[in-house]
Amino acid sequence: MIEAVELTKAFGRTRAVDGVSLSAGPGVIGLLGPNGAGKTTLLRMAATVLAPDAGRLRVLGLDPARPDERLEIRRRLGYLPQSPGLYPGFTPYDMVDYVAILKEHSDRRARQQEVRRVLAAVELEDVMHRKIRSLSGGKRQRVALATAMLGNPDLLVLDEPANGLDPDQRLRLRSLLSQAPTVLMSTHNISEVTALCHQVVVVFDGRVRFAGTPADLAGLAAGRVWEDDRQDPEAIRSWLTAAGSYRHLGDPPTGASVVDPTLDDGYLLLAREEHTG
Repeated sequence: MIEAVELTKAFGRTRAVDGVSLSAGPGVIGLLGPNGAGKTTLLRMAATVLAPDAGRLRVLGLDPARPDERLEIRRRLGYLPQSPGLYPGFTPYDMVDYVAILKEHSDRRARQQEVRRVLAAVELEDVMHRKIRSLSGGKRQRVALATAMLGNPDLLVLDEPANGLDPDQRLRLRSLLSQAPTVLMSTHNISEVTALCHQVVVVFDGRVRFAGTPADLAGLAAGRVWEDDRQDPEAIRSWLTAAGSYRHLGDPPTGASVVDPTLDDGYLLLAREEHTG
């Protein structure tokens, strides 16, 4: 679905994406990384909003550098940017209907049915005729998500889709995304990756530092996580758990109670090695 080879994008002297190569097939692919790692820039290129400075990119088997193929990509994808540009004077119905027109849903009756379908999918039927300016941040995020879902796209490109959503809405989002053919999403919430993603890509400073399954990422910390009732000053990282014991990451001392690693452990270890390397 997405194939990138040595993809590069710079803003002035800053390389936001620096020689990224990745291959993403069907399923849910999660991008993890700190703020400023290049995730948003990478998503914008996948969504054909930005053109790369160098490298090769194919989306849905098409080349976004060719105008005719770029148009076809846009017909077949849904995009949720980090800061959706919603018109506050529109209602959710008006906003989604407007985007549907832009996406060439020309049959009025079929378009109205589709608008109602996606608004129902994100549970906004009861506020679809209220002004967007009067809605909460979570509801506005769901309006933007509804626009991305129009027409059951072959590819969803989502930048922090769970922003502003409460726990119940996050569960609903997981259900919706699990039904999509391919999703490329960025998130700061590792639990979302654990619950949703078939593949995870970790990005630091514009470069891919890990690509594999969530289990593979957790496995990076295998044998390097232990728990004790006292904090170990030799650990790379340590924190107090809800159970009242200390969880440590690093090289366990002799006789330590080693425990199974989680996705958080693998990510923290990778981040530490990136920082100290």
